[in-house]
Amino acid sequence: MKIFDAHFHIIDKRFPLVPNNGFIPDEFNATNYLSAAEHFDLVGGAVVSGSFQAFDQSYLQDALKTLGSNFVGVTQIPADTPDNEILALNASGIKAVRFNIKRGGSATLKDLVYFSQKVFSLCGWHTEIYIDSKELSSIQQQILQIPKCSIDHLGLSKEGLPILKKLIEKGVFVKATGFGRLNFDPIGAMKEFVNVNPNNIMFGTDLPSTRAPKPFTLNDIKIISDSFANDICEKIFYKNAQSFYR
Repeated sequence: MKIFDAHFHIIDKRFPLVPNNGFIPDEFNATNYLSAAEHFDLVGGAVVSGSFQAFDQSYLQDALKTLGSNFVGVTQIPADTPDNEILALNASGIKAVRFNIKRGGSATLKDLVYFSQKVFSLCGWHTEIYIDSKELSSIQQQILQIPKCSIDHLGLSKEGLPILKKLIEKGVFVKATGFGRLNFDPIGAMKEFVNVNPNNIMFGTDLPSTRAPKPFTLNDIKIISDSFANDICEKIFYKNAQSFYR
């Protein structure tokens, strides 16, 4: 099965890193990633900025040069970033802005709608939100005002799955990533989501699984393959993400 890895991180200590709650991850550069991904048919992916990278773009632009044109970047930038800087980032292969509500290091919720609409209008970027789904009820109306949006890690918590399901039904995307971070069965949740919108679920490895109680393994791919028909697996593993990231 082809895989577009819709969510992974690069940690390259040649570039600035910011401790988050005292945590700095181990090295996991672009070469390390390609080595870790050699066991599957990788057709592209999305490098996602983490809290420990804050607003640094240098690592991301360097990683995209190494990984190649089938890969895109998901960055964190301040809400007052000038248009010309956003356009320059877009030209370098960055295609989304991330709001890291779970751990910080990004723009904040007060700028969610305004900034999401701005970057989409300017260059077609989508918005990615890392948030515990228990908190979605308070911002679901704002999310529905975002032209193009995804939620990380299946929302993390079982308690928020009903709201996340409603958002997916209305066109929000969700990343089937970070299974070791969840307090519920990922396959059961994915089956519910597929039933309402099979085109809006995207698989990602979450490599190198920083701070996850249980890191990614190839079994995460296997349990999806064993649980869904081939046409749905194609959507989850690469077709949905390729369409989403273009």
